[in-house]
Amino acid sequence: MTVPSPKESHSLGELGEFGLIASITADLDADERVPIGPGDDGAVVRIDGDLVVSTDTVVEGVHFRSDWSLPHEVGQRAIAAAVADLIAMGARPVAMVIAFSGPGELAASWAKQCTQGMKLEAAKSGIALVGGDVTSGPVVVLTVTVLGDLAGHPPILRSGARPGHVVALRGRIGWSAAGLRVLSRGFRSPRALVEAYKVPEVVYSAGGEARAAGATAMIDVSDGLLADLGHVAEASGVRINVRRDAFTLPEPLQAVSAAIGADPWTFILTGGEDHAFAATFTTVEAVPNGWLVIGEVAAGEPGVTVDGAAWDAAGGWDHFHRG
Repeated sequence: MTVPSPKESHSLGELGEFGLIASITADLDADERVPIGPGDDGAVVRIDGDLVVSTDTVVEGVHFRSDWSLPHEVGQRAIAAAVADLIAMGARPVAMVIAFSGPGELAASWAKQCTQGMKLEAAKSGIALVGGDVTSGPVVVLTVTVLGDLAGHPPILRSGARPGHVVALRGRIGWSAAGLRVLSRGFRSPRALVEAYKVPEVVYSAGGEARAAGATAMIDVSDGLLADLGHVAEASGVRINVRRDAFTLPEPLQAVSAAIGADPWTFILTGGEDHAFAATFTTVEAVPNGWLVIGEVAAGEPGVTVDGAAWDAAGGWDHFHRG
């Protein structure tokens, strides 16, 4: 998908609410799952089983900076983060609605490019845009509500891990956090890490893979591996141990860590926003191809250990905690 040229000079105030809506809904592909799309008071979505619903919000100055990310990257990131929650439940992405807020002086070209990024990531994940809302506000805010179809299958919950199960990972972790650290220090390389921060590389097939293999629990790793496995441990009433020898430290993470004097394991174990997936399976043999076995589940006080011991550093991101 081609990202439009940013040369247009008119603002959102000049474009107007209905002009922005028209630009967002233009060129949407027909989808048999959406008999009634944008244009009425609501859309109609056809599903085959129980519906999974999730919402994710992206706020300028909190989740992205316009001097770091291009508008289409902001759009991609917003969709990827929201759809990842459906994948973690084992659902097939079906439809999404988007609420967009921004200042009237924002260049209309920025909003249009952001929309193109949303459409690009939506196409990657297989989800359809069916509607939403636009309004004015002091900063750019994107709220994405996504709908997923379980197609007759039970959801994969956080509460299904049991002693004796194994923990496996699909996707990369630590890259986004390292990219943020690089950008925060005023640098733009390694490029692979910076790009990972701006647009996560989500394995959208992970939900189907996990469901077919009989995953007992699953979670989107958005706040850090230890923090999110901690949610699984609490919900399941189990102890989870992560083994560092299961990982191979990627060269870009090693390079950045050496350059800034950081522990690369901090990125791997506590870095968020890569949107990898952690799941538990009954046996090692049940783990699907492409997944990395990183630990095991045991009985005990709910929590997460690393190599059998507590991890002393911070466990992950919490929006409201600054301790």
